[in-house]
Amino acid sequence: MPETQVLPQTKPRLMRQYELVERVRAYDPTADEDLLNRAYVFSMQAHGAQVRASGDPYFSHPLEVAGILTSMKMDATTIATALLHDTVEDTLATLDDIEKLFGPEVVRLVDGVTKLSRIEFQNDQAKQAENFRKLVLAMSEDIRVLLIKLADRLHNMRTLHYLKDPEKRRRIARETMDIYAPLAERIGIEKMQDELQDLAFSELNPDARSSIMTRLGYLRSEGGGLASKIQEELRKVLSQSGINAEVEGREKNPYSIWRKMKRKNIAFEQLSDIMAFRVTVDNVGQCYQVLGILHSNYPVVPGRFKDYISTPKPNQYQSLHTGIIGPENQRIEIQIRTHEMHEVAELGVAAHWAYKQDDHRADGSQYRWLRELLDIVEHAQRPEEFLEQTKLELFQDQVFCFSPKGDLIALPRGATPVDFAYAVHSLVGDSCVGSKVNGRMVPLRTELHNGDQVEIVTQKGGTPSPAWERFVVSGKARARIRRFVRTQQRTEYIILGRAMLEKLCKQEGIDFGEKPFEAVAKNFQAASVDDLFANVGASLQPSRDVFHAAFPQHKYKVQEKTIAVTEPGMNIPKPQARTTTAPLTLKGLIPGMAVHFARCCHPLPGDAIVGIVATGRGVTVHTRDCETLESFRDAPERWIDVGWGDGYGKESSMVGRLTVILNNQPNSLGALTTIIGKGNGNIINLKITNRSTDFFDILVDVEVKDVPHLMNIVAALRASAAINSVERTKGR
Repeated sequence: MPETQVLPQTKPRLMRQYELVERVRAYDPTADEDLLNRAYVFSMQAHGAQVRASGDPYFSHPLEVAGILTSMKMDATTIATALLHDTVEDTLATLDDIEKLFGPEVVRLVDGVTKLSRIEFQNDQAKQAENFRKLVLAMSEDIRVLLIKLADRLHNMRTLHYLKDPEKRRRIARETMDIYAPLAERIGIEKMQDELQDLAFSELNPDARSSIMTRLGYLRSEGGGLASKIQEELRKVLSQSGINAEVEGREKNPYSIWRKMKRKNIAFEQLSDIMAFRVTVDNVGQCYQVLGILHSNYPVVPGRFKDYISTPKPNQYQSLHTGIIGPENQRIEIQIRTHEMHEVAELGVAAHWAYKQDDHRADGSQYRWLRELLDIVEHAQRPEEFLEQTKLELFQDQVFCFSPKGDLIALPRGATPVDFAYAVHSLVGDSCVGSKVNGRMVPLRTELHNGDQVEIVTQKGGTPSPAWERFVVSGKARARIRRFVRTQQRTEYIILGRAMLEKLCKQEGIDFGEKPFEAVAKNFQAASVDDLFANVGASLQPSRDVFHAAFPQHKYKVQEKTIAVTEPGMNIPKPQARTTTAPLTLKGLIPGMAVHFARCCHPLPGDAIVGIVATGRGVTVHTRDCETLESFRDAPERWIDVGWGDGYGKESSMVGRLTVILNNQPNSLGALTTIIGKGNGNIINLKITNRSTDFFDILVDVEVKDVPHLMNIVAALRASAAINSVERTKGR
């Protein structure tokens, strides 16, 4: 079974012009050779003597991108665009030049892929968000824009190690992991998704990847020819039942292993699908035949069967997945699919690419996830907010639920009926007032699971609740709710600002009217008088400054001072000192309340929490699953609903506790502390609670930002061979 690894890239030999044309003609004999030749020559001349960080001619990059797309059998227009995609951004060529020489279709694709590098933004995140916003709009019109962009990113990631700036490498790798790999998954290009993830993982967390690779190497050496033995026995069992099938083995890539260890909170040894096998047959009927044969010959692992043939994933992926205790008594995962399904799984939307048809455009509107991104584009107020909601929409595992009519709706894991309502339609989400899951009324914050049938109860004129933002997980739902909250706040600020100016006019003896304020609105960078009132109501603009601008000739009335006359010897109370408190970072508390974090459960930002009021001590914050809460069950008046604000995890670190079982061997403790340090955790307490010949039991208190930060450290520790097990500790 081949090892998944990132090899050092050798200096490429530039593909010749005729070689590129032959590659395309091999799968499309009717390809426009003249277009390909002209694009090749134009790009080579435009990039001229430019070189990349690797020292290679810059032209090698667009040529490699074109080569990646030929392996996906893309049409000549797409290949030409790949050759030209950096000319507008990095050379003197313009979009007008491209249109004159190559036509409107090519220029539209080039423009869609081109970054907005020549536009100034406030910060790198705003620039990244605007670039991605433009990409979303372009690929919604033609999905080939995304295919070119993914091929472009893949080659950049293959050569990332040539960049000298480590921060730049990490930024590119993080963007790849957060946006481009999920995009490849959404259009079903499994092969490209795996490579993008692995290349990014090797940059973002090289130690964890190295640990996993070491363990995979150990499994291979211990197993010897185990994979080939399993393949041979599976072929034999199927052949004896009259099924002629291809059986291939594969190894889960390191990032997939890492992500599953984190998500399921399990150790490396507990993973059941590190070794997986694929059975490929001729038709759908044989897929189910193979499933029956395997289940009748081998014990089935409960809960591991998934039928993506009758219910395909949104990216059109189809396969049967099952887990069995198979040959050699090994616990393995098996995927069963047809040859056509396999092509779709490998190439996604590109497998459906009809380069022989007259219409060369892929209809991006057929993808629900793409429509969700377009909706976020419309409703996000700031570029950074758009990027945040986009990552929510893309970078999550999915659950599949059904409408009462049987329509399949894919949602992020952890989704609620409110997320479902917004996935059906924005107006359904806005007017949602209740929900039924599998025929039973449930709270709107209920987490949905695979196969749930969800019915949304709506009310005419209903509006979103700001509280929904606390529990929705989809980007579309959060964007719509935030938009409603902003609109509602603006209305309140307009009313308040108007009232403040009206009161000031009354104090100064001037009849209030909107015209004087409308005349000076632009002085305060307000587009309308309502915007000016909103700024005053939100305390963004002092009311007296606005009043003075509207009535510059007016002289303010002198305020009369009142002098208190007292009798001799009378005690005059001194003015009370003004007390100020820091802004609250926990939601749901009264200003000034003392806050303590329970040592029994060590709550962290990201945990569901509750507050318990204690006389003289303020509020003690516990996790909602803390066992200590049982003792307060008969005192509901002491419970208060609290939530994390924006400050925690940013202003200061919190403490998480881990229970670690360490192998008793040289340098194991050093490995523990090194991994925690590399994960940006700070050990503030370490205690050995038990010692034996083979293991140490250790309690470790670590300062972290939030739950994801702690779980990243936990996953890194689990990947180390020096550590037997590690769990987050509550209740000690």
